[in-house]
Amino acid sequence: MFYREAGQFKATYAADQAVFPIRQDRIGLALILVAAYVAVPLLGGDFLLSSVMIPFLILSLAAIALNILTGYAGLVSLGTAGFMGAGAYAAYKLSTLFPQVNILVWIVVSGFASCAIGVLFGLPSLRIKGFYLTVATLASQFFLQWCFVRVSWLYNYNPSGAIEVPARALFGLAITGPSASPVTRYLIVLTIVVAMTWFASNLVHGRIGRSWMAIRDMDIAAQLIGIRLYPAKLLAFAVSSFYAGVAGAMMVFLWLGAAEPDAFNINLSFLLLFMVIIGGLGSLTGSFFGAALIHILPIAVRQAPASVGLTIGGATVEHLTYVITGAMIIVFLIVEPHGLARLLQIGKQKLRTWPFPY
Repeated sequence: MFYREAGQFKATYAADQAVFPIRQDRIGLALILVAAYVAVPLLGGDFLLSSVMIPFLILSLAAIALNILTGYAGLVSLGTAGFMGAGAYAAYKLSTLFPQVNILVWIVVSGFASCAIGVLFGLPSLRIKGFYLTVATLASQFFLQWCFVRVSWLYNYNPSGAIEVPARALFGLAITGPSASPVTRYLIVLTIVVAMTWFASNLVHGRIGRSWMAIRDMDIAAQLIGIRLYPAKLLAFAVSSFYAGVAGAMMVFLWLGAAEPDAFNINLSFLLLFMVIIGGLGSLTGSFFGAALIHILPIAVRQAPASVGLTIGGATVEHLTYVITGAMIIVFLIVEPHGLARLLQIGKQKLRTWPFPY
C-alpha cells in the first residue's frame, strides 16, 4: 500500500516528535491546503463559499476553542457561545471607536477581550470541577447573553439591539460589508483558521499541551509531578476564550454581516459541544470533522429530497437534524467515544501495517 513509513528514518528527536512524522501525511496536508486555497475559490460558487465553507471554517475554529478546554484540559464548558459573543461585540466596539485601524486587526485583537472574560469566569475552576464547573460556565453563558441585550453601550445604542458590520477595505479590496465578495471573505477566514490551527497544534503538542492532558487524566498525579494546576487551568480558559472570541468576530464580520444577541445563545454552545463529541475529544482534526458533519448535515437533509423532486419544509429539516444528531451522539458515545478522529487514526494504523493489520 502507499501509506508506508518504510525507509523514512528519524535522525533527531525533533523529527521523531513531529506532528506529521510520516511523509504521506505531510503530502496529504499540502494537497488539502492547495485544494482549499485554489480549487474551492475557482470551482465553488457563491452559495458554496458563503453558506458552506465560511461557516464550516468558523465553526471549526470555535470547536477547536472548546476542544482545547474540554478535550485537552478536561474542563467541561457550556459558555463557548458567550465567549464568541464577547469577541464579536469587542470587535464591533473597537471598529467603531477606531475606524482608521484595519478591521482584520480588531478581529484578532477582540480575542484578547474574550480571553480576559474567559479567565474571569475560569476562576471557579480553581476550586470546583466536573458538574459544578459545567454549571459555572453555563452561568457565564447566561450572564454574557444578558449583557448583550441590556448593556446598550455594546451595540452603540442601536434601537434594534443588533450589531451591524461596517464596510471596510484592505488595499482597495472590500473585505467586510455588502460589497465584499464571498471569495475574499473565504480566503481571509481560511488564512486565519489555518494560522490559528497551526499555533494550536504546536501548543497542544508541546509542554503546555502535555500539562493540560496530565490534568485531564488525573489532576492529583499531575500536581504531584510538579504541574501547577491553577496557572495551567487558567491558561486553558484563556487560550480557549481567545479562539472563541476570534471565531465570534469572524462569524459576525465575515459571515453574517450583522447579528442579534440571540445569535450567541445556549443552543450554539450545545452545538459546539456536539461537534467536539462527534469529531473527537482531544483532537484538532476531530474539530473539523465534527463541524463538517453538524453544519453540512442540515444542508444535505434539505438537498437530498430536492434531488429526487421532493420538498421538505424548514421545520421538518430542523427536526430531522436534531434526531440524526442525537442518534449519532449516542452511537459514538457507545461505539467509539473518541469520535471520528479515532476512526481515522485506526484506519491509518491499519494501512501502516498492511497486509497484516491487527
